Amino acid sequence: MRHFLLAATLLAAPALAQSVPIPAAVTADGVPAIPLALADAVRPYLENRSASFQGWDPVGKGMLIGTRFGNAQQLHTVAAPGAARTQISFEAEPVPGGTLSPDGRTLLVGKDIGGNEFYQLYTLANGRLTLLTDGKSRNTGPVWARDSRLVGYASNRRNGVDSDLYLIDPATPGSDRKLAEVQGGGWSFSDFAPSGKTALVNRYVSVAESDLFEVDLASGKLTRLNRPGPKAAYSGAKYGPDGTIYLTSDVGSDFQRLGTINARDGFRPLVAGPAVWDIDEFDIAEDGSVIAAVANVDGAARLRLIDPRNGALIGEPNLPPGVLGGVEIAPWGAIGFTMTSAIAPPDAWSLDPKTLVATRWTMSETGGLDAGKNRLPELVTVKSFDGLAVSGFLTTPDPVKFPGKRPLIVDIHGGPEGQSRPDYAGRDNYLINELGLAVFTPNVRGSTGYGKRFVGLDNGPDKRENSVRDIGAFLDTLAARPDIDPARIAVAGGSYGGYMCYASAIFYGDRLKAAQCTVAISNFVTFLENTQGYRRDLRRVEYGDERVPSQRRKLLEISPMTRSKELKIPLLVVTGGNDPRVPASEASQIVAAVRGNGGQAWHILAANEGHGYRKKENQDYNFLANVTFWQQTLLK
Repeated sequence: MRHFLLAATLLAAPALAQSVPIPAAVTADGVPAIPLALADAVRPYLENRSASFQGWDPVGKGMLIGTRFGNAQQLHTVAAPGAARTQISFEAEPVPGGTLSPDGRTLLVGKDIGGNEFYQLYTLANGRLTLLTDGKSRNTGPVWARDSRLVGYASNRRNGVDSDLYLIDPATPGSDRKLAEVQGGGWSFSDFAPSGKTALVNRYVSVAESDLFEVDLASGKLTRLNRPGPKAAYSGAKYGPDGTIYLTSDVGSDFQRLGTINARDGFRPLVAGPAVWDIDEFDIAEDGSVIAAVANVDGAARLRLIDPRNGALIGEPNLPPGVLGGVEIAPWGAIGFTMTSAIAPPDAWSLDPKTLVATRWTMSETGGLDAGKNRLPELVTVKSFDGLAVSGFLTTPDPVKFPGKRPLIVDIHGGPEGQSRPDYAGRDNYLINELGLAVFTPNVRGSTGYGKRFVGLDNGPDKRENSVRDIGAFLDTLAARPDIDPARIAVAGGSYGGYMCYASAIFYGDRLKAAQCTVAISNFVTFLENTQGYRRDLRRVEYGDERVPSQRRKLLEISPMTRSKELKIPLLVVTGGNDPRVPASEASQIVAAVRGNGGQAWHILAANEGHGYRKKENQDYNFLANVTFWQQTLLK
């Protein structure tokens, strides 16, 4: 009998091995078996890496970076450009970021469990973490004081909703004290004054509204710095060496401008007059000699060196077109940042402010593929139903390899306060380079990067579906192109983009072949009722207030669940079991409704993930399922 069972096992093994194994934490409901041959074909695209600049080491003059060698991102150090990436954190969960103290002696990191976003703060030394926070609440935005003795952060430990302001000495776990008790979930530290007596804190209400305060570190007294008046956004506030406060704001402008602020004069732009594009972020040198600012020009990033005294342009390096961020100026003047483009994965870079020469510190692997051969995106601008100009980036496959009209995926970003940009496509390059699919990433109304008027055009339940109508305008233009097959178009999206995915499938189901919707809102009322309490009011500002009867009725009216009978095309629904933003129930209820109506819905649920997949084994399986879905719906 034992020999019979062994023989049967050996005979069955090849058959079982022909399918991709489903990760232990993943439930794949309705998803067909995925052939191992597909995984083998896709393999190089699954093995791309990236590296993010996390900060400078003030002692060794190297970099702290985040990258992934195993299943989840960890922290590494890099001593010099091109040097080895030396891993220093070794956790089962991703370690998304870290920050070194100004004296370089203490490394602070934040980490959650299973994507639940209830971040705890730790110090990291010798590969071990030491817990600083309570282990239960959500603790965010740690900022070091300049003497390296204190860290400021926000925590909702009091009631799970309000993000109170705390101080802690990381050298002494348990030394934290509440600096100020506040209302709302959008509070965060921005910077500590050179004097060590005050700090800057921001109260985020919405993408269009925030307030900036200076807090006394002894008493906790908050002094508002922005003047009362029309709603405006304030972000990135930093002290210069003389105590001048620099920041970006859209006060008196449609775009974010770089300027200064104080309680007496309010905000003053460094350069008078209207801005054309947003300043996304900046840093100021310790000696106050230069500001490194990142401008967002139609989605592409431009790094500019600016004189803090008058806003004059000192220099602008000739960098390849793409996206960059995380700018930090080292004490010795070097400017560090992360940069990516369609033909280069995210990597850590530096810039010499005197010569304007940029140096790439990390060379992230691309699975052996030549990233320089990736297709470059084309900016496409159309007029929507009401004459509004909306745009996006279209990447088409090589016309020599894939001649004629090609299938198209319209992939909508989340937020909605987000922006599709010409960055690295990662695994999706397989869809373009090997399957011959075109991919379009639109920026519908409500996207950031095009001014505060544009970002507010979808606010509230009465305006929400105008952004869906923008998709119709894109479909009209793209379907008329000679390189796009109008009979083979699909839609995809994540988070708010997932709502747009469902809504587009309802509005334009007769023009679409399939929809792949990830961590998606299916019912605005149940979403608002079930999202974590610390973010509920922040989302009500954008979507509407489900507690108000008239708004509740409208929110239900525009929810995909209400019109689920109109979801006729095949769906692939992806979600995380620990998602604190869009709970997994948003996915399960629409999958049940679609199936109850006789429709087709594949459903992938990862029990150890949150708002998007961060573990490689889950990402790989999800992508292979996506490829299978597109093969069955767009390529047959």
